[in-house]
Amino acid sequence: MRLKKGLMISAIAAVGILGLSACAADTATTDPDVVVPEFEAGTTMAELAEAGTITIGTKFDQPLFGLKGPTGDPVGFDVEVGKIIAASLGISEDNIEWVETVSANRETFIENGTVDIVIATYTINDTRKEVISFAGPYYNAGQDILVLAGNPEGITGPEDLAGKNVCSVAGSTSEANIMEYDVNLITTDTYSACLEPLRSGNVVAVTTDNVILAGLADQNAGEFEVLSNPFTEEPYGIGLGYDDDAFRSFINDVLETSYSDGSWNEAWESTAGQVLKLPTPPAVDRYSN
Repeated sequence: MRLKKGLMISAIAAVGILGLSACAADTATTDPDVVVPEFEAGTTMAELAEAGTITIGTKFDQPLFGLKGPTGDPVGFDVEVGKIIAASLGISEDNIEWVETVSANRETFIENGTVDIVIATYTINDTRKEVISFAGPYYNAGQDILVLAGNPEGITGPEDLAGKNVCSVAGSTSEANIMEYDVNLITTDTYSACLEPLRSGNVVAVTTDNVILAGLADQNAGEFEVLSNPFTEEPYGIGLGYDDDAFRSFINDVLETSYSDGSWNEAWESTAGQVLKLPTPPAVDRYSN
């Protein structure tokens, strides 16, 4: 369960990730290698650190970013970013509770306290900012198109999909973007559920972010191909409570530190980097509501 929202503090207090003293007696963690920093009382960071656990929503069906592993826990780049944030709160990865979160319930899970944060190929946009807050972005993707290997329909971009059956996920930015091209849209809860309609010819294409499609193609080698012609920009952010500015500032600090200390690169190379080249991490957007 998500803990109570923290009080607002200045960004200065969020810099605890850079070297605050240990406070092991105040936390439930048992990992001797995890240093628990001190935070201002009443903040979300202090409450999570004291509890020694954090609940993170992520995808369970997204190869390279968030895919359910053999132990039942997800693996991927989003998961590794979550571990970086947890570690900065003094929480070991064994004390992270992972909750499967699909595109349609991300805002709901944040608003009703099911999770503390969502890291789930979650595009930052103004509509979502009306109900939740975003830290980041921590990665910039772009919407693309997945077709059968050999591209039998000769599709080169979204304009070629007008009047044709296309699959995407309900509640995603991809769903809204592709509707601008007058397609016959079929929606599912997960992108992996779009693959069988593509195989059977019930749809001619699947569309979402290029990194998600690359993971699906890699997982099903020889069956599909990505056009590699992105037609949008999709900045991935970390979703959290709407009015928790101190927690958002803290997570932004954590992301910037991960860029400079190499942990972001390491997270990428061990996951998405197995298929995709190492990108340049994007600058975080410290916007105001």
